[in-house]
Parts: sequence; structure tokens; C-alpha cells
Amino acid sequence: MLAALIASLLFTLTYATVAAKSRRAETVLIPLLDVLQSVPILGYLSFTVVFFVSLFPGSVLGLELASVFAIFTSQAWNMAFSFYQSLKTIPHDLDEANRSFRSSGWQRFWRLEVPFAMPGLIWNMMMSMSGGWFFVVASEAISVGDVQYTLPGIGSYVARAIQDRNLAAVGWAIGAMTVTIFIYDQLMFRPMVAWADKFRFEQWAAVTTPRSWVLDLFRRSPPLQIVGRPIGAGLHMAAHARLQLPFSFHPQGRPLVRRLGDAAWYGLVLLLIGYCIETLLRIAAHTLTWRDVADAFSNGALTLARVVILVIVATLIWVPIGVYVGLRPKLAEKIQPIAQFLAAFPANLLFPLAVFLIVRFGLAPKIWLSPLMILGTQWYILFNVIAGATAFPGDFREAAASFRIRRPTWWRHVILPGIFPYYITGAITASGGAWNASIVSEIVTWGSTKLDGSGLGAYIARMTEAGDYPRIALGIAVMSFLVIAMNRLVWRPLYRFAELRTRLD
Repeated sequence: MLAALIASLLFTLTYATVAAKSRRAETVLIPLLDVLQSVPILGYLSFTVVFFVSLFPGSVLGLELASVFAIFTSQAWNMAFSFYQSLKTIPHDLDEANRSFRSSGWQRFWRLEVPFAMPGLIWNMMMSMSGGWFFVVASEAISVGDVQYTLPGIGSYVARAIQDRNLAAVGWAIGAMTVTIFIYDQLMFRPMVAWADKFRFEQWAAVTTPRSWVLDLFRRSPPLQIVGRPIGAGLHMAAHARLQLPFSFHPQGRPLVRRLGDAAWYGLVLLLIGYCIETLLRIAAHTLTWRDVADAFSNGALTLARVVILVIVATLIWVPIGVYVGLRPKLAEKIQPIAQFLAAFPANLLFPLAVFLIVRFGLAPKIWLSPLMILGTQWYILFNVIAGATAFPGDFREAAASFRIRRPTWWRHVILPGIFPYYITGAITASGGAWNASIVSEIVTWGSTKLDGSGLGAYIARMTEAGDYPRIALGIAVMSFLVIAMNRLVWRPLYRFAELRTRLD
């Protein structure tokens, strides 16, 4: 999980930067990111496990790389969206100040863009690390057709416990995860949150700031200072190097040349998309029928309705709670490990309870399996709202208090506009996570008992179990189409609105 987190951070700093700084790249990279964060992890594994295993035949390294890649696909997307959102919403006065210092592209990136994005990025790294627990079961115990791949780890341990209906083993797994989450919260994330507090964008000194005993130890220990001083000097020199990046928010060149270049680029993209669609249709024509397509789309419509309803419900619950916690640093410091544990708690471990209750009371699986989709992804909204409220400038709060703004007006005109970019990032990733989780929550097993709630996730799970690769590809294609349509019609306009409001402010 740590290896996947490092890979996700490197991916974020490159992919999101290119998407934010190049209009032409943005037209391809952001829709692609929408699809990648939403396609079920089992869809990746069906095609990638064989690839990684073939790279290292007879060695466990291929399976380990496949597992790391699978966890990476559950961690990287929300981090990339968070960094992209921060780059697109840098306040105008900070941008003007940076240009007045004539900073190079490299200096701007490390002295303005990365520090401005740091608070939200760290909270999303915590969410990524926590969310990885949900998918570690799928990444360490992989079934593709009749082939079973198993790696040692807590994920395969939980999968075996669920298969054997061993509640004691499930309890031991929860205990081990609790200890692990507490350790990496204290040793890694708590110091990062306390360190990143200095990057908050505001014009007054905060009354309370987050603290970390590990960070205090590093700052006060002479031996650690001796070791860290040359490292810090090297990083300082690297960040201040006058290097230029190939992308810029301010495109150069004559308007006519830029328009011709845009037309050529968009034409090339459309040709590539058309070629891919034509190739898929030609391959599918030999194995699929229009009835298969209609079946996939009907299942997709059912999952889409679930995702929309669940995101709305999660928003109504977690936005007020996230604002309340984020505006109180001392409370946020106490809530942070609890929120991490709740986010890290694999919803898979609650599936046996859901199966028992549904069977015991004769409930409809199509309805009562639906909440399982959002159990592991609702925390994206909470974490991003907390990050937004934490980064909300204190002088704005003081101004609102001095004008004695009433509570409803304060919500509409002060705090909700302030956290809106962060909420959009959380809602997009929660929506994508719900699509992703549909594959393990629309079909639930506990020993020999299996409940099928229908939907696109259940469709892909059934096809994966049968090893039916054409229909796996059809399910992924339908999911990609629905995700892109939802993001183009709903989330992207909201993103542009948030960016415009921030720029105007």
C-alpha cells in the first residue's frame, strides 16, 4: 500500500499538472481520468494480472506488482483530482504576485502551486491510503475465470475468513488493521498535516494549529537536524532552479495559429476515438448481439440511479459534519484518526451482516445491497470538505462574524462557496468510487450464500467469474460511457463554475 501511495503521488504531480496547464491535454486526460477512477478494479485485474505474471514467469514478483497496481488504481485518481482542482483555483492575487517575481515555470510549481495544493492533497492521500484497504481484499485474492491467485497479506486473510464464515478471524483482521492505522496515522499523516498547516492561504495567524509529537521530535532533535540539514538545502536549491516547464496557463503565440493547432489536435483525438470504437465494434460483432448491449445498458441505468441517490444522501450527511470539524482544528486533530479508521474499514467485512439481515427478514437485494456501494466511498466527501474548511481563510470568517451574518446566509454566501471546489473533488471521487465498488457490492457472498442485486457491477462480476472477456469489455465500455456522460453534463460544469468563482474572488 505504501508503494502504491508513492506511485500515486508521482502520478499526481505529473498527470494532474499536465492536465491543468495544457488545454489540449486536458481534453483527453480529464475524461480519461473520469473513466479510470470509475471502472471497477476487477476490470483492471482481469486484463493486467496475466500481463504482470508473464513478465516474471515462475516468480511471485509478477503477482506483487499486479497487487500494487490494483491498489494504485484505488488511490491515484482522487489525489490527481485534488491537485488538478488546486492548480485550477489558485487565487488571482497569488498568481499576480508570483508573476511579479518573474519566477520560472519550475519555481512557480514548487513555490506556489505545490504549497497551495498541499493541505487538500495530504487529506486526499490519507483518504487514498484508507480507501486502499477496501480493495486490498480484491488485490491479494484474485479470481479470473478458473484461475485463483493468492498473496500473503491481510486482504487474502479476510477473503479466506469470509469464504470460511470465520467471524473470529474477521475480528482478528479488524484488530490488526486498527493497530496499523493508528501507527501510520501517528508516524506519517499526523506529522504531514501539522507540517502542511503553514501552507494555508490566509492573512492572519491561526489561533490553534495542529501538532504532532513526531514532527516536534524531528524539529528539536540535534542528530536529526544534522541529518536533515543537507537534505533540506538540496531540496531548497532544486526548488529554486530557474527551469522552464513545457506547459503554461498563459498560452503563447498568435490566436490564429493557436486555433489551427487546436483544430488539428481535436481532429486527431476524434479520429483516435473513432478508430478505437470501430475496432471494438468489429471485435464484438463476432461474439456479442444487440441483446447483450441492451442488457448491459439496462444494468448500467440501474447502477447509475443508485450512484446518484447515494451521492446526494452522503452529501446531505457529511457536508455539515465536515464543515463543523474542519473549522475546529483541535476537534479535527481528534477526529482525524477516527475518520481514517472508518474510511479504512473494509466494507467487505460488513457484507456478512448485510447478507444475514437480508436473508433473515426477506428483504429485496436490489434495494438493500445498494448502501454497500457508498460505505467505502462516502469518506471522499467528508475528507475533502474537512480539507476545504481547514483551508478556509480565517480573515473571511472574522469578516463574516463582524457583519453578524445569520446562519442560513452564512452557509449560502460564506462557507459553501469557500469549500465548493473541495466538495466537487470529493463528490466526483465518491461517485467514481461508488461505480468502482459496485462490482463487489451488487453481488455479495457469505460462504455458500450469494445475493445478486443486479446492476452493471453485478454484470461485470458475473462475466469475470465466467471468464467471458468480450462481455467484461462490454460492461466496462458501458460504464465508461455513463461515467463520461455524467461528468460532462454535471461535474465538469460545476468544476468550471468553482474555478470561475475562485478566479473572480
